[in-house]
Amino acid sequence: MKFTSFEQYKQVYQHSIIHPEQFWDDVAKSFYWRKPWENTLNWNFTEPDIKWFQGAKLNITENCLDRHLAENGDRPAIIWEPNDPTEAHRVLTYKQLHDKVCQFSNVLKNNGAKKGDRICIYMPMVPELAIAVLACARIGAVHSVVFGGFSAQSIADRIKDAECNIVITADGGFRGTKDLPLKSVIDDALVQCPSVKKVIVLTRSRTAVSMIKGRDVWWEDEIKKVETQGSPECPAEEMDAEDMLFILYTSGSTGKPKGVVHTCGGYMVYTGYTFETAFQYQQGEVYFCTADIGWITGHSYIVYGPLSQGATALMFEGVPTWPDAGRLWEIVEKFKVNILYTAPTAIRSLMSFGTDIVKKYDLSSLTKLGSVGEPLNEEAWHWFDEQIGHGKCPIVDTWWQTETGGFMISPVANVTPLKPGYAGLPLPGVQPILVDENGKEIEGNGVSGNLCIKFPWPGMLRTTYGDHERCRQTYFSTYANLYFTGDGCLRDDDGYYRITGRVDDVLNVSGHRIGTAEVENAINMHSSVVESAVVGYPHDIKGQGVYAFVISPERHEDDDLTRKDILMTVTRIIGAIAKPDKIQFVSGLPKTRSGKIMRRILRKIAEGDTANLGDTSTLLDPGVVDEIKEGAL
Repeated sequence: MKFTSFEQYKQVYQHSIIHPEQFWDDVAKSFYWRKPWENTLNWNFTEPDIKWFQGAKLNITENCLDRHLAENGDRPAIIWEPNDPTEAHRVLTYKQLHDKVCQFSNVLKNNGAKKGDRICIYMPMVPELAIAVLACARIGAVHSVVFGGFSAQSIADRIKDAECNIVITADGGFRGTKDLPLKSVIDDALVQCPSVKKVIVLTRSRTAVSMIKGRDVWWEDEIKKVETQGSPECPAEEMDAEDMLFILYTSGSTGKPKGVVHTCGGYMVYTGYTFETAFQYQQGEVYFCTADIGWITGHSYIVYGPLSQGATALMFEGVPTWPDAGRLWEIVEKFKVNILYTAPTAIRSLMSFGTDIVKKYDLSSLTKLGSVGEPLNEEAWHWFDEQIGHGKCPIVDTWWQTETGGFMISPVANVTPLKPGYAGLPLPGVQPILVDENGKEIEGNGVSGNLCIKFPWPGMLRTTYGDHERCRQTYFSTYANLYFTGDGCLRDDDGYYRITGRVDDVLNVSGHRIGTAEVENAINMHSSVVESAVVGYPHDIKGQGVYAFVISPERHEDDDLTRKDILMTVTRIIGAIAKPDKIQFVSGLPKTRSGKIMRRILRKIAEGDTANLGDTSTLLDPGVVDEIKEGAL
């Protein structure tokens, strides 16, 4: 949706909340549907039960690929930059991507995949990852992408939960200086996963891997088989608007990961609409999102959103600081990137290397900047604006979640007046409200409360896979008839929203949500640990660091060795992403008489704010707090 002025945005926004169904009806008509919908929306938030575009038939890949072929088949769809800057980059046009997706769709069919099957994808950031995702969608299989940094146990948990029958992986991958042993991690995971019948393995790192006869096949061999069968065509499976498109596991406030379910029609409409609207995308612009497809940002804003709009999306295998801190700027210069969408963690990390390295590169092609994952703090906002955007690029600081499918509160590039540190105003069609602890709406401006959404939007989650009650409990039971985001929020005098952080037991580390319970469970698996409590604390680069308080009476004489052992345990059970930054050994934890750990007190100690611990007299053993304070790291 294109805007010419802030006034026009305000008029469209008003229309969208007075006539939401008509608004979304009009947005959806810009997509290709095999059969139109009979009913735009049926909903109730109590169950919850949400259905958008009922009765409509479509396939999302026809919108991402086929509909662009006639006029834009030769336009670049994906530009891929490898981890190693000396390796050649690759460009796939819409026609080439369409052919490769059809080809791999036929590979999946040859290996027994059919509509409704769940397929786990655990791959490096190579074009074949996007191809695998789109091929699943084309044949109506449900993809479950797992980020290439998760451990074998984490993958096994996800495969078992979704009962996947096929895994798509690679021999290995590269990220910065790290070699990722993907196939061997999958082999370890599959010991626990009898549902998996086939593993399709892409050659990437050329490392030796074990291939099990009858189960494991090489991607390249399977492609050759399809090529001998003739035409790469694979007709897209007709899907219902409410059929499942994918499951993406996110960390919850209990130890078990939850599979967020997104559906074909609503998710397609929402990602395409939000991508075009927030960035005011113009045909021909080169758009670079630095996320990994293993996260929701990669699903929505590398694959489905940009491709549905015929955009050129740049995909990067490596990390922003390798082989040096100029890598991101080198890529911007090399491909004349117009839109750069990255994370506050990356921005803060690159800031720490100073501006001399930035000045070596020509960043004049940039016209718009974006940020995702957590609020962009003011210092980083100004650095991004001045050093990277040279004061001429609007910063689209987006607030959204895995569960929302796409941007919710975000500036519209070159339309919304900007405020550093603020996500800004809701996009048309999104109805946020602030409520107090009792769920009563807090009206007016210059207020703060818990952020909820009071009306459905097409990209919202429909359920958590195999456990609808968990979906209801997590998002819809806290406040009646509202979707609860789990975030605290401030609304200033101009109505701008500023996210103030999680209000539940979930950490936001480098823009990724990690449940404290999940980390505690992993720490407690270590043989010498009796109990642990995990909280977040401010971290200069990551935004939030992980601080663990651990009771371990049988630890080695060398505390550092025990710390390393615990870190290794967390890495094996969840993955390196969840490793605590600080581990403090304690003799006890601050608990109420009913046994509840007072994380509020631990959070204050971790933040270094020991003067404001509040009343500790109701604790079972108030003395333990003094001991923890004295030993704080």
